[in-house]
Amino acid sequence: MLILITVLMLSVWAIPADDSFLPNINILEELGKIKIMKTRMESMENEMERLKTENAAQTKKLEDTKNKMDELLKENEAQAKELETMRGTTNDVKNKVDDLIKQNEVSKVAFSVSLSSSNGPHSSLHTLIYKHIFLNTGDAYDTNTGIFTAPMKGVYAFRVFSKAYGSPDKAVVAGLFRNGQHEISTYARQDGGFIGSSNGVSLFLEKGDKVCVNLYPGYWIFDNEHHHSTFSGHLLFPM
Repeated sequence: MLILITVLMLSVWAIPADDSFLPNINILEELGKIKIMKTRMESMENEMERLKTENAAQTKKLEDTKNKMDELLKENEAQAKELETMRGTTNDVKNKVDDLIKQNEVSKVAFSVSLSSSNGPHSSLHTLIYKHIFLNTGDAYDTNTGIFTAPMKGVYAFRVFSKAYGSPDKAVVAGLFRNGQHEISTYARQDGGFIGSSNGVSLFLEKGDKVCVNLYPGYWIFDNEHHHSTFSGHLLFPM
């Protein structure tokens, strides 16, 4: 810009006295125009700098936004993994609860029965069939055979009460058997009057083990509608 002004000034000074053939140039007007152009150019340069600064700020802002989005994506992935882990844990807990509920339902095993009528004597070991049912939760006791069959592996408690009318030649002797093997007995003898004997035991049974009460040969047991002679059992806990 300075060079242009200088050239114009030198041109003016170099004009000869006889300037009738030179174009009519208004130096001040031209200088004014040059000043306006300079101002506009400076304004444009300032605007370009402003736009450049603004663009840099927007670029920085976009970069920050991208970084935040990347962080959010990573957090989302981590949360998704955590949620999947929690879902798996929840499913495991639910399955365990379902198993416990099923086990609790299956483990409800208890029975209590009575003969309802007298029995014996017999010439051989005789399995007593207790006909009257007080309770048979789990249906493990068979009223047709008098045999209790363990529905699951576990510890069971049994109780036997036997009653008879005493006489010199009669006694009550009944034993609890597991899979055909004697475990405990009820025994009572006296010359007259009613007599009774009771016994109980806890046994570890495998699933399918059979328990019953056998009357020994030559002995008898009394019962009627008042249920004097009973056989009871229940599961203490599964194993």
